[in-house]
Amino acid sequence: MNSERELGSACNELGLVPTVVEISLPRNTAIVLCGAAGSGKSTFAAKHFLPTEIVSSDECRALISDDPSNQAVSPEAFQLMHYIVEKRLRVGRLTVADATHLTREERRPLLRITRRFGFNAAILIFDVPVELCLARNARRERVVPQTALRSQHALVERTLKAIDEESFNYIFVIDELTQNEVRFEFGRRISRRPRRPAR
Repeated sequence: MNSERELGSACNELGLVPTVVEISLPRNTAIVLCGAAGSGKSTFAAKHFLPTEIVSSDECRALISDDPSNQAVSPEAFQLMHYIVEKRLRVGRLTVADATHLTREERRPLLRITRRFGFNAAILIFDVPVELCLARNARRERVVPQTALRSQHALVERTLKAIDEESFNYIFVIDELTQNEVRFEFGRRISRRPRRPAR
């Protein structure tokens, strides 16, 4: 697996602004975003990918209920999200899954879909200080309760410790400094066949 875990932390310790970070991935990759509310996932996705490449759980909630913050329809929203991801991978399109994806159980369906179509699975974990997430969250139209956001941040920390146990081909950790400096390069397709069940 590829990992950029040390990148952001080294820059933080030294007080440096990081240089441009290039993330190279095969064209046939499904990218899973993982992070707490306010960590910058959706802003990052909008900066780097076409709107049609991004499948967002909030947008799926809006499609179902006209309200992107309606948690009551989350099960249906994720069914729709996974359905769209599956259809995009079926026709060989680069796809970004934009949701918090804070637990292994939430990530497992995407790994299974990715393996089914011989795609590569990449995860971008947004490791952003909780206070910055809270500050960004307070400025949002849809505010997540502070207790819920702190719980989300704790799950991100847990994910960072255990993500190597999952079946992602590529793992990248993005912090508040590096997320503005990333560039993507997509190369030739690399077909993946499942060596083990997605866990």
